[in-house]
This record gives sequence, C-alpha cells and structure tokens, in this order.
Amino acid sequence: MGCLLPYMHPSAGDLRRVAKEDYVLSLHTQAGLPADEGASVMAHSQSISDKLLERILSSLSDDKAEDVVQINLQGKSSVADHMVIASGRSTRQVSAMAEKLTDRIKQEFGFTSKVEGKDAGDWVLIDTGDVIVHIFRPEVREFYQLEKMWLPAGGSASAN
Repeated sequence: MGCLLPYMHPSAGDLRRVAKEDYVLSLHTQAGLPADEGASVMAHSQSISDKLLERILSSLSDDKAEDVVQINLQGKSSVADHMVIASGRSTRQVSAMAEKLTDRIKQEFGFTSKVEGKDAGDWVLIDTGDVIVHIFRPEVREFYQLEKMWLPAGGSASAN
C-alpha cells in the first residue's frame, strides 16, 4: 500500500522550515509505515514541490510578471528547494500578484504561505516552504540583485 501522507511544511508562527526529508520521514514513522516505503514518501514530497513550483510560475505568468527567474536551491540551502524572482511594473501590480498567488496556493494546496512586504509593494517575499518567491519593482530588484547572491559566478538560472 502506497503512502498517502502529503508534505505540509510547518508554516505557523515564526517556525522556520525543518529539513523536508526529516519532516516527511517522521510523518512516515509516526504512521507506522514500513521503512522500505521511505523512498516513495520522498518521491511524493518532491512531486508536490514540483507541482507547487509549476503553479507559482503559471500564476506569475497569468498576472503578467516580468523577468521571471527560477533558481534551484536543492543541495545549496535547507531553506527551500527553489527560489523564484519576478518583477512587477508598479507597487499595485506587485501587491496584486502576491495576493493572487497566495490565494491560489491556499485554494489548490490547502496551506497559508508566510508573506512579508505586501502592503508596501516594493518587494514582497512569499515563503511557501518548498519555494521562496520574491516579487519586486524593477528598481528595487536591481538594487538588491538577489540572483547574483544565489547563482555561481557565470551561472544562469531558468528564465521563464
């Protein structure tokens, strides 16, 4: 019998994300499932992470985000599996994209994302656990240059 336990990150309060593998495997153990099903639990968890990333990218595309960049963080950070950086043309568009994205995630995946900066609209950070999303006004994005912090020298990210 396959494992049907979904991966739900601990997003309540100020808890930071626990390593996904440890969290998923602890759920697996608590459920009393055989040890050999651990690989299927991790595959299921990765599948959810990939679906979440796909939905985030499609939501940003639907809302006309500009210069969308996807950075794979697997093996580089325990904070998340992916980072997405995008731009909006105005504070109003940045805030609206963030609000729509968090609503879509809640409706489709059943959890609330941690959001910071939505009211100001210059830079909104959305922490979904598996994917960290940054939505900037272009001037603010240029100032902080997050892509340069996470990409190797001369490296490139996936642009959508």
